[in-house]
Amino acid sequence: MDKKRVLYAVEWLIALSACSYLVYRLVVFDDYASLWASLGEMGWQEWSALVLCVALMPVNMAIEAWRWKTLMNDRLPVSDSQYIPWREAHRQVYYSKLAGLVTPWRLGEYPARALIQGEWKKTLSMGAVGSATMTAAIVLAGLTALSGMGVAGCLGRLEHDRLALQAYLLLVIGALVALLVFLALAPRLLRRWADVSRRLILLSLGQSFVRLLCWCVQLALVLYALDAIFNPQSSIFNLQSLILNLPVYYLLVTVTPNVPVAEVGVRGAWAVFLFGSVNAALAGVLLWGINTLLPCLISPFLIKKKK
Repeated sequence: MDKKRVLYAVEWLIALSACSYLVYRLVVFDDYASLWASLGEMGWQEWSALVLCVALMPVNMAIEAWRWKTLMNDRLPVSDSQYIPWREAHRQVYYSKLAGLVTPWRLGEYPARALIQGEWKKTLSMGAVGSATMTAAIVLAGLTALSGMGVAGCLGRLEHDRLALQAYLLLVIGALVALLVFLALAPRLLRRWADVSRRLILLSLGQSFVRLLCWCVQLALVLYALDAIFNPQSSIFNLQSLILNLPVYYLLVTVTPNVPVAEVGVRGAWAVFLFGSVNAALAGVLLWGINTLLPCLISPFLIKKKK
């Protein structure tokens, strides 16, 4: 069996494994009654918000494809054999969702892109940079939101355990420092395998903030659709609180250790914690389905036929 046949078989094995896992998650999900009840109570405005959230899923994936295309094509002419066009960048991003779903901490995403690209050293090096810039953007935005609303104001329910709160904040700050140190040293650390410049790192960081903004808009839309915002008066205070809580949610979800099996529960738990509504858990689950389930269902159709 030649190399192309092996790679083609591995691509389909990952796809089938991920799809099997998705079917399992749908079968064991035990709160469909609440979900259908929430959907049944929605009016045309809520349905419009939910449809818009779904419509932003391909925008979210396009932003990630943009990030990936920028990382892989920096300083490469279009004629270079390693140059990735838009269509191929999209295919790799969608397919890597499958591999991330069936591996702990989504560690399989960039190896899956390397499998398709056939250039392991450069792909994994740029994957490390892309992952670091995305995580750094989430942590920076989350910490900025926390400082804007006051740590006690957002995490007041943890004030009874100040040691746990302080340990968590130190963990977040430590993670940010480690990420920034890695990004500062990346041009030197990765020069054997990839050409990483500080300009490229800053560009990727900016693109990461754009993707985070898309996530926050989607979360706000699905929270509104399911009436999942605690005490939702139309006051400036509550609007500001919602806006600040959105990046904090992604900070908590990102820094909290989890594996794909528990990811839906982690997202739901933090949503309830921040937004104070039981429906917020359903919003977290639904948004996970929109941004993870839908791309994974599309991914098998993007696997190229073996030539």
